[in-house]
Amino acid sequence: MPASVLSTPSHLSHVLAQSRAQLRCRAGLSQSLELAIWANQDDEVHYRQQGHHTLSVYLAGGQGSQLKGDALARGEAGRFCIFPAEHESRWLVREPVQFLHLYVSDIAWADRVVRLLDAEPRSITLAPQIYSQDPIYAQWAQTLWQLDWSCAQDMWQADCLSQQVLDRLVLQSAAPWQRQRLLKPLGGLSSTARRKVLDYVEAHLTDSKALSLPVLAQVVALSEYHFARMFHQSVGCTVHDWVMQRRLQRVCLRLRSVAQTGRTPKLTLLAAEAGFANASHLLRSFRKHYGLTPTQLARCWRDA
Repeated sequence: MPASVLSTPSHLSHVLAQSRAQLRCRAGLSQSLELAIWANQDDEVHYRQQGHHTLSVYLAGGQGSQLKGDALARGEAGRFCIFPAEHESRWLVREPVQFLHLYVSDIAWADRVVRLLDAEPRSITLAPQIYSQDPIYAQWAQTLWQLDWSCAQDMWQADCLSQQVLDRLVLQSAAPWQRQRLLKPLGGLSSTARRKVLDYVEAHLTDSKALSLPVLAQVVALSEYHFARMFHQSVGCTVHDWVMQRRLQRVCLRLRSVAQTGRTPKLTLLAAEAGFANASHLLRSFRKHYGLTPTQLARCWRDA
């Protein structure tokens, strides 16, 4: 299976890259999510504070894989593991195995925690799981395994399915970060201020002037410097990155609606509805994040 033509992943697992595991294919998705299929055998792997959350699903084999210290548990096709960003464990891999990894970026995590849980991203982690079973994750992994990762339409399908899986993962496995309770407060926006500024952003996506740093800082009565720093501490990304992701998601929702009618989307109208400066700005941003144009995406929706 060839590597994806989409953006090159920026934080593939350094642990596996330094082990005997072979990277079969990889792909960057929207919201800076990353996918990778690995194969491994006759190896010992040490996961140690990856810095990003990982969902791992066995595609084939796994009976010869063992969590060190647990002689009874064994992997098999369809089972999954969850490795939080702060996770640490050692694994013995004696027999051939193939598995799919979904790497969760800071902005994807922040979006889910805020949108689905109405919580502060830095206060929530994932509960680790080893060799668990869920038919939804198993089917998702097998479907992605069969797709052509060099085909833009197939990778858009992989993106959509992976975003849905991430929603399920957060709703099922999110948990308070216990270590956070032992630390001194890290600063950041209060829950009230966070809701206020995010609601304001959502209501003013089409008005770039209303979303300037000085204006957003005034919404919560902070200086520009303190607002920018506290926003990043609370949400895990910059204001610019958050606004861009919300605009792109609005475009995607509009594209899906237009595609259902069979009409061709007008870029100038899409740009205006989502707050982009013009059609060229939308086109550049869309290609950068999704690897295809809005028109190509609309065609994917029609053909799905």
